[in-house]
Amino acid sequence: MLKERTCPVCQLASSALFAESTVDPNKLDEYAYASRKMPEYMHHRLMNCLSCDLVYASPVPDDFELAKAYEEAGFDSQELAIRAAATYARIIRQHIRKLPDRRCAIDIGTGEGAFLRQLLGLGFQEVFGVEPSRAPVESASPEIRKLIKQAMFDEKLFAPRSATLVTCFQTIEHVPDPLQLCRHAFQTLIPGGMICLVGHNRRSLSARMLGKKSPIFDLEHLQLFSRTSLETLLKTSGFIQIEIKPFWNAYPLAYWAKLFPVPRRLKPIVLDALKRTRIGELPIALPAGNLIAVGVRP
Repeated sequence: MLKERTCPVCQLASSALFAESTVDPNKLDEYAYASRKMPEYMHHRLMNCLSCDLVYASPVPDDFELAKAYEEAGFDSQELAIRAAATYARIIRQHIRKLPDRRCAIDIGTGEGAFLRQLLGLGFQEVFGVEPSRAPVESASPEIRKLIKQAMFDEKLFAPRSATLVTCFQTIEHVPDPLQLCRHAFQTLIPGGMICLVGHNRRSLSARMLGKKSPIFDLEHLQLFSRTSLETLLKTSGFIQIEIKPFWNAYPLAYWAKLFPVPRRLKPIVLDALKRTRIGELPIALPAGNLIAVGVRP
């Protein structure tokens, strides 16, 4: 069942049509709601908020349908998750120096928990992950699995003022209510605690060049941010000292080729050639159009 919605960040109805829906249910499989999947280049009807610059999907599946889709999604990207976690650890290192302590960190959308290992390496005494999908949680190592709560993030999962850091990497686009998530995170943080979001920048050079063929326009993405909409999201949630910056991602060449919009019949040939020659394993760092946004609870 689909439901209409207004802008999930500023909650105003002053929006214009950005793109009509391109969803074909017959082309969806178990990886439709999986991370780092092969793009289907399909999206819901998209609206552009004229107030905060957010592009958001409307109508969207209801919360029950979304939760079920994520719970049952496949998972086959453990190696890529480890690489991404290393990148995220590098880019937040400068920010966490400002934290009052490293008592507890929570990672929302943690997958199989690769970033939880990084948080432990960064000196956090307690770490917890939240992940709605069953497959990545089951693929986690036993010592990490016990740190993961398989659920959608909710303020009831953690005591108020119990965490120093809340991270949410490439997940804020997926949740039905990003403002509620950030407000829940605010309540979970101690004063001086920090939220750190990573998301796609819909106004990045790569997004502008590829247009609707950019992999960021995806069935999973219920909203796509810009600097303006990310800042609005964090300010409205109560955060201060907001910093938003672009950064470079490092992935194997084969993964970048997987995302690039070449004709569907040619992509398997290209990917197979990269795999056979092992050129696809070559690590490549690119400005892929992602933003890191940090805010502090006063």
